[in-house]
Amino acid sequence: MGPWRLCARCTGLYPALLLTFGALAAARSPLSWTGDLLWVLALTAPALVDWSVGVFAPAWGARWLRSATGALLGVALGRSLYVHVQRPWPQMLVAQGLAVAAVALPVLLVRRSVSASP
Repeated sequence: MGPWRLCARCTGLYPALLLTFGALAAARSPLSWTGDLLWVLALTAPALVDWSVGVFAPAWGARWLRSATGALLGVALGRSLYVHVQRPWPQMLVAQGLAVAAVALPVLLVRRSVSASP
């Protein structure tokens, strides 16, 4: 974007997070919806998959795809953050953190071992 280099995933994530959080707060959304945990994890998964593939194949995918998966993640994080602000450490936020860690740690360890190989 002009002279600035922006992360494609972040350009989707942060606006979606802020808009989701703001809309939920303005609407005084209930703290519990049917299927909240499943929706949050389902919206988080595409960004995790896209990021994982991108770690090993940076040329794979397109900017619009990274922005879209970032936006989905932003919606999921916006929902989790909204509930977290009202009731700290809700189940969905903990599950999101565990899902991200369960994907990121093995991917980063494999990448590190591949990079360290002669």
